[in-house]
Amino acid sequence: MTQNCCKRVAIFPGTFDPFTRGHYSVVRRALSMFDEVVIAIGVNALKHPMFTAEERVAMLEGLFANEPRVKVLSYSGLTVDVARECGAQFMLRGVRSVMDFEYERSIADVNREISGLETVMLFTEPMYAHISSSVVRELIGYGRDVSAFLPEQMQLPVR
Repeated sequence: MTQNCCKRVAIFPGTFDPFTRGHYSVVRRALSMFDEVVIAIGVNALKHPMFTAEERVAMLEGLFANEPRVKVLSYSGLTVDVARECGAQFMLRGVRSVMDFEYERSIADVNREISGLETVMLFTEPMYAHISSSVVRELIGYGRDVSAFLPEQMQLPVR
């Protein structure tokens, strides 16, 4: 039998600055559909993240240390190119609202046209729909406790 011939791999791209309970829920649920989920942390020169790409990779590697079906990497460039490099057949996206859906649909259409990559969208569980990385970053900036918005096991870097 040829190894990996039928392996279903999804890439879950994002800035993940930081990775929230909503993101965590999407990955956990996706593991019931895919053999492997690659969390791909996008590095965009136009964005000014709170945490470095290295810090975000380390946070997620720690969070998923006991889940061998989750891989974490950082990348720059087109997501479809890194998806091809890691053998992903699917793009995984979380959707919190109708606005998210419209944006994600247009990106999914472009990705399919330029690469053939199919997008699978998982709707955020209602109890996490209000959580966004930008709100969490703002709260961190004001010194507030954000533990209610982050996966329990995830450790933020000490600054």
